[in-house]
Amino acid sequence: MNAASRGSLYLVPNTLDFGAKSAIPPLQNVLPLGVIEIAARLPHWVAENAKTTRAFLKRVDAVVALAQPLQQIDIRELPRPQKGRAPTSPVADEWSALLAPALRGADIGLISEAGLPAVADPGAALVDAAHRARLRVVALPGPSSLLLALAASGLNGQSFAFVGYLPVEAAERGARIRELEALSRREQQTQLMIETPYRNEALLAALLAHLGATTRLAVSCGLTLDGAFSRTDTVAGWKAAPTGLPADLPVVFSLLAA
Repeated sequence: MNAASRGSLYLVPNTLDFGAKSAIPPLQNVLPLGVIEIAARLPHWVAENAKTTRAFLKRVDAVVALAQPLQQIDIRELPRPQKGRAPTSPVADEWSALLAPALRGADIGLISEAGLPAVADPGAALVDAAHRARLRVVALPGPSSLLLALAASGLNGQSFAFVGYLPVEAAERGARIRELEALSRREQQTQLMIETPYRNEALLAALLAHLGATTRLAVSCGLTLDGAFSRTDTVAGWKAAPTGLPADLPVVFSLLAA
């Protein structure tokens, strides 16, 4: 089958309200209408969780009617990582099965639990497999918590790095924070990180305990939700005027050492 007769892999952005209990904005306030229209017509999906993807498609249907009943839409979940095996292996049976509809000419949507798929997201392995299979990959516009937080922080947006989750164990976490601060100071590079929401306060406390007083620390909470906030201050400023963080909303933390 030539490339023209193959389907495409669409990277469909999700909202950033995963886990939120209230103040959830209408879908059309977060995603462009064109993205919602594409999502409404896709017959095949790959996701981290089929249940939450069905919930997303119900929100899509409220704005643009789905091209087929929700029960008939094929939703498959990404395989769980396996130790000792390259997740992007081009011959792995699970990747071939997930991409099979596109190889037969149908379009596929890839979606994350929140934000852009394949960015700080296991879907990146499927995108890599799609490129190896010479499939067309289309990234659709939508919210990214990392870029929104960086923009709202006022920190260096010319040089930045996302470092993911920090160690949970206290000593390792403290050492990693000091390492990131030294790197930020040396490179004048903003360091971005995230945490499981119920550990938001613990990470903030660790950052304030291990960072220098003049290092600037930014926190962006509940992005795109009503009541979202971003605050940037020195560590000394944070200590002088503490701000509590919710245990049920995602937060992006950013630091830039002086």
